[in-house]
Parts: sequence; C-alpha cells; structure tokens
Amino acid sequence: MKFNFSANTGYLWKELPFFDRIKMAKLHGFNSLEFHDEPHEENLAELKKLLSDSALNVNGMNVRMGDTFGCAAIPDQSDKAKNEIKDAITIAEDLGAKALHILSGVTENNQNSTNRFISNLKFALDNSKIFILIEPVCEEQLPGYFLRTIDQAAAIIDKIQHPRLKIMFDCYHVYKESGDLVENFTNHADKVGHIQIAAAENRAEPFPGVLDFNHIVPEFKRLGYRGAFGCEYRPASSTESGLSWRDPFFEMENRE
Repeated sequence: MKFNFSANTGYLWKELPFFDRIKMAKLHGFNSLEFHDEPHEENLAELKKLLSDSALNVNGMNVRMGDTFGCAAIPDQSDKAKNEIKDAITIAEDLGAKALHILSGVTENNQNSTNRFISNLKFALDNSKIFILIEPVCEEQLPGYFLRTIDQAAAIIDKIQHPRLKIMFDCYHVYKESGDLVENFTNHADKVGHIQIAAAENRAEPFPGVLDFNHIVPEFKRLGYRGAFGCEYRPASSTESGLSWRDPFFEMENRE
C-alpha cells in the first residue's frame, strides 16, 4: 500500500518564503504539494520552473481567500467572485494543478447565499477543465463560514450534478462538525475529491490520538480513495521535528 502525502504550504514551514517551503517539502520526502492562495502573488514562470525542478505535482490551490475567506456564497459579491474564480482557474491550470478550491466565504447560511454559491460553482465548472473542490469548515475554526457540514456540501453537489465538482474532505473539520470520519467518508465516497488530515487535538500533526490516522488513512484507501492525503496541520513546533508521524506509513509501504 503506497501513500501520497501532500505538503500544504499554507501551514508547513509557514515561517519561510513560499518558494523555500516547496524546497523543504521536496527535501523532506513529501510526494506532492497543495497551496492556499500563495500563487496569486508569485511570478508564475519562476514558480513553474521550481515545480518542474522539484518534480512535485500540485494537487490543488485556493481562490483568493481575503478577509472573508472567499466570497463565492456572498450574495452582493457576485462580480468579485467570478473575477477571482477566473483568475484562479488561469493560474491553477497554468501550474498543472489537479483542482481548484472555491471558498464560500463568511456569510449568512440562507437560500440567497446557497443560490449564489451554486451559481458561482456552475460558473467555475463552465470555465475550467480541472476539478472544483468545496470544503466544509467547522464553526470552531472559522465562525460564520457558509459551508459548514459535509451533508450541506453533498446536497450542493447533488443539486449541480457535475462530475468535476467534489468535496475537499478535511478530516479535522468533518470530525468537529459531523463525527466519525470513516462513516462520513463511506456515506459520501463518490463525492470526495481530496482528503486532508490533522489531529483532532489543536489541529496539529496527525499522530495517533482521538483520531488514529494509522488506521483511518489505510481504511480510506481500502474504501476506494486513490488520491493524495493533504497535510494541512499546524506543526506543534518546527515542521521538521514533527514529521515522524509518517514513520508508520513508511513501515507499511516497506512491508509490501
């Protein structure tokens, strides 16, 4: 059983410049990368060269996050949302990213917001060739965020009915809002496009604890997940000092 662990540059080596985070991910044996919205501020030619030199694939990136953590569900920001979606699609496809995460933003959870989010997701799908991801975010981490639960995300996907629209299954957020991870994944497996991992304790390294990822990650694969596992956690100390959480997975790979 092989594991593809994706270094999330939004959290890992956060104290370093963006390009240095990518270099550190390569140095420390990560299989691939995922970004927040850092590429929006970078020289894309230089970034593409670095990615080529590092031979690390990009699993995904975000639209601009801004003060409201996206704006795709905010009713009075439709033009801004569409412009930012178009810009992000251009960047993501130029970088060869597999997916783009459309953030809903902080706004009231009502029908107007739902309709606006659906409209903007359709716009993203009509103007892209890559996967579009939506991510439920727990109240504890981001109060007032529109997309809160995995069931809410699944209902939106059912409404739109497009094969490239998928859920970003962030284990921390799903656990905090909806409980058992394996049960929730099983219920929505056909809609999951990417998985992210972090401990339930302080969203730190995914060492065994309340959530035992040494069991959960192989179970996701047994249930049919074939993608990367995004390492979107906040290191308890330096990023390097906490990387031993991967050791049991290396041992699993070496046993086969």
